[in-house]
Amino acid sequence: MVIGACSVELYLPGNGSLKGKRSLLKPLLNRLRREFNLAGAEVGHHDVWQSAEVVLVTVANDPGRVHAVLERAVRWIETHHPEVQIVDWQIEIM
Repeated sequence: MVIGACSVELYLPGNGSLKGKRSLLKPLLNRLRREFNLAGAEVGHHDVWQSAEVVLVTVANDPGRVHAVLERAVRWIETHHPEVQIVDWQIEIM
């Protein structure tokens, strides 16, 4: 069993409240769960309006598959959610 975690740091330009931040992140994480069968959660920058750190996690038998799924999820965010900007991301395979 191989576990992969992808930490993604996001910039939310134009966001002016924590409520607005949650209204962007919740649908994003739900859609990632449906599209890629990933678990996701906000893990950092909780009190900052225009920044978020989320972690996406998946499990499979093949490390290549785990890496590919997580990388595709990051690319999907870039393509389908222009309201958020990816500042940095990192994949860790365990």
